[in-house]
Amino acid sequence: MLQLRSTARSDVGLVRAGNEDSGYAGSELLIVADGMGGHAAGELASAAAIATMAAIEPAGLDDAEAIARLSDAVSVASERIADVVAANPEFAGMGTTLTALAWLGTEPPRVAVIHVGDSRAYLLRDQVLTQLTRDHTYVQSLIDAGELTPEEAAKHPRRNLLMRAIDGIHQAEPDVSVREARVGDRYLVCSDGLCGYVADVDIQRLLALPDATAAVTALVDSALEVGAPDNVTCVVADVVEADSFPAEAARPVVVGAAGESRNRERLPGFVFPIDQQRDSGAQILRVSSRAESSPAEASGLAVAYREGRRRGRSRWKWAVSLALLALIAGGVSAFIYSWAHEQFYVGTNSGYVTIFRGVPGTLGPIHLQVVEHQTDLTVDALPDFEAMQVEATISTETLESASQIVQRLTERAAQCGSAPTTPGCPTAGSSAPNPPAATPTAT
Repeated sequence: MLQLRSTARSDVGLVRAGNEDSGYAGSELLIVADGMGGHAAGELASAAAIATMAAIEPAGLDDAEAIARLSDAVSVASERIADVVAANPEFAGMGTTLTALAWLGTEPPRVAVIHVGDSRAYLLRDQVLTQLTRDHTYVQSLIDAGELTPEEAAKHPRRNLLMRAIDGIHQAEPDVSVREARVGDRYLVCSDGLCGYVADVDIQRLLALPDATAAVTALVDSALEVGAPDNVTCVVADVVEADSFPAEAARPVVVGAAGESRNRERLPGFVFPIDQQRDSGAQILRVSSRAESSPAEASGLAVAYREGRRRGRSRWKWAVSLALLALIAGGVSAFIYSWAHEQFYVGTNSGYVTIFRGVPGTLGPIHLQVVEHQTDLTVDALPDFEAMQVEATISTETLESASQIVQRLTERAAQCGSAPTTPGCPTAGSSAPNPPAATPTAT
């Protein structure tokens, strides 16, 4: 008999002020949800998806039953996000991706994969890495049509533009598949904070590290080392032989937004899993489908692991930190600010579509963006999906690309103006927001 043994880690990243990613590593489910919406509560959307999906018990189901139950759970997650927005209109625009792997465990052992958005699931088998999911993005559609190579897609200004998400507005339409599992298989479920910045060849190399905890640590660290500005979340699981002696299942691990008490408190209608330890930032814990120790012991091992790492680091940190702290901090800050000043994104300013120079977020007291160009196009004039994308921000690398995105948005708004009854278009007669207040502009 086989079982899953899993570990998880989430990190807020180098730029963003908060973590909108959520991760779940349980005895039967591995889940990653990447929230969208920024101030529109993307962290709540991903947490809501985790709470909904974690209630599923797929083990022992046949393929058809597992697919039906997982698909229904995605629909329920979308409905519950819609309920949150209805009760809190200020959260309009929130949404999340979701990629999950469910352990079915019957003979022959199988896993079901369900996927919406651009988070990903991978399989490492016999040292060969296989991507199990297909990104629901604009650039992936261009790749499928033969208009773009994967190498070109990695640098495309609209590479972050999603075509599917769980947002309570559009039908999620998840991709679902069932695959055979073998002893020795290793699975990775991750947000695009990893796969959007770390090459597959490096993911394969790091995922092949002997210990799963070492692998998940190295994967997140690799994204931070290349300067990835996004949140980074990874869940890694091994397929291993079951323990000889039965034991109670260990509590799952919840990391990222869904593990933060403040987010759980903002979602009073949701029941969250009783996890080993609430997340307080970057967190690494391991759980197996048949516990190797009691929940308390498992939590203690995780704390001991983190304490051991801290003691190891302190041996050299105290020797050099006082002398180099100011120099390093100044150098890193200058590097990040310089890099950010060469980026662009399309977002909102007082309800108007705006091109910003920089990246969303702050570096201490320093804002990493300025207004490059304020348009007279209101977000309220856009179709629902495009409005959601603008609220979540659309990253580009050049001003020309940002201008092209604004042109496309203007055309979509004009289409709604000429055919306002088109599904997804805003309600006719919606008023424009007040003119934006004076804001800094790029020089």
